[in-house]
This record gives sequence, C-alpha cells and structure tokens, in this order.
Amino acid sequence: MIRIVLVEPREAGNVGAAARVMKNFGFDDLWIAGEHPALSPLAGWWASGADDVVERAHFVPSLFDAIADAHVTVATTSLRGRTAAAGLDPHGVAQLHASLRSDQILALVFGREDHGLTSDEVALCQHTAAIPTNPAFPTMNLAQSIGVFSFALSTIEPRPRDRDLPTAEMLERMHSRIQSLLVEAGFLHENNPDRIYDELRRLVTRADLDEREVTIVLGIVRQLEWKMRRIEN
Repeated sequence: MIRIVLVEPREAGNVGAAARVMKNFGFDDLWIAGEHPALSPLAGWWASGADDVVERAHFVPSLFDAIADAHVTVATTSLRGRTAAAGLDPHGVAQLHASLRSDQILALVFGREDHGLTSDEVALCQHTAAIPTNPAFPTMNLAQSIGVFSFALSTIEPRPRDRDLPTAEMLERMHSRIQSLLVEAGFLHENNPDRIYDELRRLVTRADLDEREVTIVLGIVRQLEWKMRRIEN
C-alpha cells in the first residue's frame, strides 16, 4: 500500500494538484502532517475530479504521526545542494514497494514547497529518494514530483517477500533506546549524539531488519540497561 505524506504544504492548490496526479495512477491515501492552509475551495478546483482524495485526507500534527504505522518510509529530496547522493530514485522506490505484502505500507514523504524536509524529518525515514533531474535546473514542483514517483510505482509488478516488517514506530523506539544506552555508556556525546548516531541509523537501514530481529535487538538493549543499572548500584 502506498501512502503519500505532505509535510506542511504551503499552497492549497498544490494539495489539490497532488491529489489529482495521485488519482491518475491509482493512489488515494493522502496524509498531511503539520500546519496547512485552508483547502476549500482552492484544493478542490486544482484537484479537478480528485476532490474525494482531498476530502478523505488524514490530518496529523507531525510527520512521525503520519508514518508511525508504516513499514517502509522514504523521504524525498531535491538534488540541489545535497552533499551525499540519495539512496533511491523513483524506480528504486517502486522496486522496494513491489517487495512488500499488500498489508504493508510504504510511506512516501514530500516536504515543504520552499525548503523541503528538515534534517530531523529526513532522519525519521529509513530511505531517501530523489528524481535524477538536470543538474542545471534540478527542482520540480510538488505535484510533478509526486507524478514521477506515482508513475514509477504503478509500472512494476508486485513480487512480495513474505516476512513481517517492523513499523516506523517500532524502529524509532529501538533507535531511541540504543542512542540513550550509547550516551550512558559514553560512546556518544550527550550534547550532540546525532552526529555519530545518524551513521548507525544508516547501518540499520542497510541491515534491513525484520520485526523479529528488531525485537531481539530491543531485548539485548533492555538486558544491557538492566546490567548497567546493577553495576551503578
């Protein structure tokens, strides 16, 4: 299942245009995270027949609320100003989605029209993806970007792998516990733990853990926490 997440969209017309291109390719699960403009009537005008997608949209306070139950999360970025390449292109996102079961959710996250996603919002997602545009003119508008990804997602035949995946909430709980443990152990500096831990997040993503493996890691962390408390006492 594909979920399109818009983080703090600035223009109602862009939301309507996004809904229209989603419906063009058979997708209708739209989530809007954070602040947004009044959508009626402008979004409906731009939706042009996809008003139902806008009307059924889910509104949540934050990006984490929009992706907590998703099994795969992808932050979309522009190539402009990036110091590191995005991990996926639209075709790669489509292949990733094709490996999921029908009951598993891939959340595709789009940032604000003027400055995209923050570094913290990108860090909440397992993967990053960008459209390989002309380097001399790399940016696309919101609906165009959604259209490119939606087209790619609609072209690949599903080849699901039958395995249970952790939700984003479960992964974030694991990351939070590991990070706290590493700060307590002195491996991470408490004033700036993310500087190193962001590398560990990427390592976990490459490991492609399933739900049982995340449960094992949480059990290891819990045991280490207990042992450290005993030593301190």
